[in-house]
This record gives sequence, C-alpha cells and structure tokens, in this order.
Amino acid sequence: MSRPVLPPSFPATRRVDDAPVPEVGARRRTLDEAFGGARRRAAALGARLSPVGRTRWASGLFAGVQGAVLSLLVVVVPAMAAYVATSADPANDAVGWPQAVAVGAALWLLGQGGALVAGGTTVALVPLGITALVVFGCYASARRSAHPTVGAWLAAVGGHLVVVVVVLLGAGSVGPLGAGSGAVARALLGSLAVAALGLGLGAARPGTVAAWAAPRVAVVPAWVRTSVRVGLAVPAALVAVAAGVTATWAVAGRAATGDVLEALGPDAFGGATLAVAQLALVPNLVLWALSWLTGTGFAVGAGTRFAPDEILGGPMPALPLLGALPTDAGGVLAWAPAAVVVIGLLAAWWLHRRLAEQSAWQPLAAVGVTAAVAATATGLLALLSGGPVGPGRMTVVGPSAVLVALDTAALLLPALLLVLPGSALVRQAVRRAVRRGPADDAAGQGDGVGVSTSPGN
Repeated sequence: MSRPVLPPSFPATRRVDDAPVPEVGARRRTLDEAFGGARRRAAALGARLSPVGRTRWASGLFAGVQGAVLSLLVVVVPAMAAYVATSADPANDAVGWPQAVAVGAALWLLGQGGALVAGGTTVALVPLGITALVVFGCYASARRSAHPTVGAWLAAVGGHLVVVVVVLLGAGSVGPLGAGSGAVARALLGSLAVAALGLGLGAARPGTVAAWAAPRVAVVPAWVRTSVRVGLAVPAALVAVAAGVTATWAVAGRAATGDVLEALGPDAFGGATLAVAQLALVPNLVLWALSWLTGTGFAVGAGTRFAPDEILGGPMPALPLLGALPTDAGGVLAWAPAAVVVIGLLAAWWLHRRLAEQSAWQPLAAVGVTAAVAATATGLLALLSGGPVGPGRMTVVGPSAVLVALDTAALLLPALLLVLPGSALVRQAVRRAVRRGPADDAAGQGDGVGVSTSPGN
C-alpha cells in the first residue's frame, strides 16, 4: 500500500498587521483623532435623520403645538361664551364673533408679553395667571408627548412659536400688531421664554438633567453655589409671605369688592366670567404685596402710592379685584418691612450652616452674592408684575423694580452680615489684625527712638 502524499510544509509567517510598523501606527492614530469628531457628528446627524430621530423631532413638534393650542382654547372659549351670552344686547350689534376670538387671542398673547389694543387704548400689563396657564400647558404636553431629548425640546419650542406667529397675524390690530413693533418683539421674546421654560421642564428628566448639570456646576466654587441657592430662597419666602398678605387684604376689602360688583350689576354668567378673568391678575396682586413688604410700595395710576407708611389713593378702574388694595398705613403697619429682615436672619443662619469657607474673605463675599441674587430676583418679579393699562395716569401701574431691588438689598444686608461673627476664619483674622496693631505701633516707636539717638544727631 502506498503512503499518501503530504503537501509540502512551509514555515509559519507573521502577518504585517500583527506587528505594525511604529510609523504606520502613529499615523493611524493621528487620522483617527482627526476624523473622530467628524464621524461622531455624522453619526449624530444620521440618528436625527433615522426613523427614530424623526419620531423624536415629531413628538416635540406635536407637544409644542398641542400645548399652545390647549392654553389658547382655555382663553378664547370664555371670550366666545361671553360674546354668545351678550349677543342679544342691541349695543353689541356691531361686534361679531371674529372680534371676540381676536380679543381672546390678544389676551393669550398678552400673557406672554404682548399687548392688547381696545378702543385706542393699549394694555401691556401682563396677566401672570395667563402666563402660568401657558407654562403649565407646555409642561403637561411635553411631559406626556415629547421625547426627553434636546432635539425634541427644540422642535417643541419651534412648534409653539409657529402657533404664536399664526395667532399674532390672526389677532390683527387688536393684538401686538396694533401696538407697534416693540409689542411684537416683546410677544415673540416672551413666548420664546415661556415655551422654553414650560417645555423644558416637561421634557427633562430629573436624572438626566442632574447628570448633565453636575460636571458643569462643579466648576463653580462651593461657596458661590451655596450663596446662589440661599439668594434664590429669599424671594421664594417673600412670595409666600406676600400671598398671606394678599389673602388678608382680600378679607379686609370684601366690602369694597361687593360695592364694585353691585355697581357693575352683572348677571350670573357675567359674574362668573368676571371672576375667572380676575384670577389672571391674582399673581400680579401677590407681587404687589411683595413690593409693599419691602417698603417700596406700588402704584395704580400716576400720583398714587400704596405702602406700609403711606396711602395715596386716586380714581381706580371699576375692577372688583382692586377692592382688595390696602386702605390703612402707618402705626404697626409701618413695621411690615421687618418681615424681610426676619427672612434675612433665616437666610444668614442657613448660609452659616451650609457655607464651607476656606478663606476669611469668602463669608463676606458670600453675603454680597446672596444679597445681590435676592435683590435681583425680587426686582425682576416686580418688573413682571407691572405695566400700563390705559392712557394718561393709568400708564403707571405696579411697583418700581429698581427701588424694590434696592430696598430688598438694604433690608437683607444687615441681617446677612451676622454670618461674619459666626465664621471661625473671620474671627481668627480679626484676632490676628488686633494683635498685629500694637506690635506695629511698638515697632514704629522703636524705629523713632533709634533715629533720635543716632550719633549723627
């Protein structure tokens, strides 16, 4: 039997890839680094253009449009109902349903910073209740329908702005278009801010936001982060106290409110519509009470002032809500700004417990940052609560934002400065400075004696 013929054997060879030349490997790494960013951007673009990416964008766009339309209907439907209820009145023969819809749409835009023009009168006072309604509509729609991605959020904001532009054009001269380019710009910027806030809160997920913000916030020094948190807590506490003050005013002024309602004489439907409309201005009244607490006060018409130490009244619009304005001043009420000082003491205690200072100057800097943040936030709230509601003297309605901020800072600073004695580093620095003073004086006297007894004299 013959043996099988085996194929010739060859020595094992190594592939070039198993032992790359150093120059080739370094060149390959350089190319990877150069084109890595391009690959990542292309992958991100492909994800957006993929069916899943398109679904995310579409969900955001749908959420933005849905939230805007829902809040718009909440405002327009009562306006249409009021038109239907009063259409039999001969005085309203010249008013059609398109005008009623336009007024409701203009009110919706007014809640986002726009303007309402009626009878040649421009109203620019933002009803913060409508603003809160729009924010909530955006939040609820995004929470229910939008994917938690940045692309979906941007698409949602774009969808909201599309609805705003359509409503702006549909309202015509009744809305911001009748008040000029400034009102149009305010409406667009205000709607952008409202949509970004509401849709962002709805689309965001707490864990995702925390993971994204943690490395960025960590760059900020710890004492600055603590100061900002305490500074933002101060206006929140002031708003809570101001809400209680507003409730007290409402109870005390119920007789005046009843007199205004009796003078207006609305029917059941008209009274219900008036009550719902006034709810949109309740947040404004709360922020006016906040300015009252700071001692600055507020105005409802030029020449008027409602403050703890002074009441200067004047002719008021026939609005039942204004019956809740304060009527007394002086005496014990003049001490109302002490509430801001008490809140400042609580903020100082919180700052002392949370502040992990590493240098003696940080407590003083933390006091300054806390006061600045609190005063700025309070001033912004005062700015949002006011605006003109008519011609002449009614162009001045609400508090002065600058004065509210300054008064808030002046009331908070003395209380916040109590943080300094509680700091061990500050106490040590003060002791060193006190000890250094006599030593420097003694050294100076010694130098003087040495000069006077020198041989040259």
